[in-house]
Amino acid sequence: MRVLITAGGTREPIDAVRFIGNRSSGRLSAALADAALAGGHSTTVIAAAVAVPINPAARRIDVETSAEMMKAVLTEFPAHDLLVMAAAVSDYRPRTPAAGKIERSGPITIEFEPTQDILAAVGRIKRPDQRTVGFSLESAAVPQRAAGKLIAKSLDLIVANPLATMSSASIQPILIYPDGRREPLPVMDKSQFANELMSRCIQLFA
Repeated sequence: MRVLITAGGTREPIDAVRFIGNRSSGRLSAALADAALAGGHSTTVIAAAVAVPINPAARRIDVETSAEMMKAVLTEFPAHDLLVMAAAVSDYRPRTPAAGKIERSGPITIEFEPTQDILAAVGRIKRPDQRTVGFSLESAAVPQRAAGKLIAKSLDLIVANPLATMSSASIQPILIYPDGRREPLPVMDKSQFANELMSRCIQLFA
C-alpha cells in the first residue's frame, strides 16, 4: 500500500515569535510509520511539530500550521491508498496574527477563528478504493462523540483515546467502525498499538 500518516501538533501564529500549540509529541505517528515500513508499505509522513525522530526511510513533508497541513494532505492523499490522520491539528487559530512581535504592555485580547476540518475535506474527495482513519482525543471516555465524527467525516475507522495518553508512551484506545462495532483494547505501548492498528488498516481493504 501507499500509506500517508500525519504527525505532531500544528502551531498557529499569534505574532512573529509566538504561537498557539499543543502537547502532541508525534510518538504514535512515528511508531505508525515504523509499522507501515516494516510491512513493506510506501510511507509518507506529513509532520508538524514532533519531539521524536521519524524513520528516515519514510518520505517526510514538514508543515507548521493547520492550513499548511490541510494543503499537504489534500495534495498527497490522491496518490495514496490509506490516510492515518494521527496529528493533533489545532481546532482554532488567531484570526489576525500580528506582523511583528507584540510588546508587553498589559492585558490583550486575541480573537480566534475555527480552522478547517481536514478529514471532512478528505472525505469529500475520497475514492472507493481509498481508506481513511481518524483519531478522537477525548477528555473522558465518550465513544459516542467519536462515533459521530466517524460518520460525519466518512471515515473507515476511528480511534477514541483519552486525553491522558496524548504525551504518554502508552495508550488505551477504543476502535470504532462504521458498522457500529466497538473494539476496546487494553493499555499498551504506542509502538505495540501502531502494529495492531496497521494490521487492522490492512483488513479495511479486504
